[in-house]
Amino acid sequence: MKPKILAITLARGGSKSVPRKNIRHINGLPLIAYTIIEALRSQSLTRYIVSTDDKEIQEIAIKYGAEAPFLRPAELASDTATSLAAIQHGVKWIEKEENSTYDYVVELMATNPMKTSVDIDNVLRKLIDTNADSVIGVMQLEDHHPIRIKKIVDDRIVDFCLPEIPETRRQDLKPDAYIRNGSIYAVKRGLLMNKNSRYGTDNSRPYIFPGNRSINVDTEIDFITAESLLAKDKRPYLAKID
Repeated sequence: MKPKILAITLARGGSKSVPRKNIRHINGLPLIAYTIIEALRSQSLTRYIVSTDDKEIQEIAIKYGAEAPFLRPAELASDTATSLAAIQHGVKWIEKEENSTYDYVVELMATNPMKTSVDIDNVLRKLIDTNADSVIGVMQLEDHHPIRIKKIVDDRIVDFCLPEIPETRRQDLKPDAYIRNGSIYAVKRGLLMNKNSRYGTDNSRPYIFPGNRSINVDTEIDFITAESLLAKDKRPYLAKID
């Protein structure tokens, strides 16, 4: 029996780093549209919704084909509200509406426009095939490897957590290090709803993105980077969407 998979994109209206960033245009499309387009092309999702507290974002999400069946309560869209709580709210709303329960939940983050439907399907395939608790999009750290991270103590530079051998080349820094890239969080429904967790268990697994598809748009510099990357994007169907 095919598993039931609910995908949710969170898109609040009150972003502080870049105002209205979720609907700001990049190469002719609102930022959120890139995620919506790929979610709708996925072969794995049972249902996909956008959760927002903002009427304009809701209207734009619907324009590009997403469901946005509710406006999220203000207390779940504040600067201090967690993504976990907002995702749980969406799951509860949908399951109450449908009077059914999902098997898996996947958050598709609006701030990463480079992920594709293939990434979404591959993440979910890995989640199911390995019986993982969660599968998270990550990227490898190179110049920002943990060995190169320092702290300052009494105005002196001190190793933060790992000792650095002076003059070590970037490519020789080991072990390889990874960071969540702000793209996809796929999780068993039970872990999300019953354990209040999206990742971090002993059975949380990676889906490795290349660096050039790991842009997470949070600042003006990120927008410039994303515009450059998307200008070189080879997804022909994007050019046909207005």
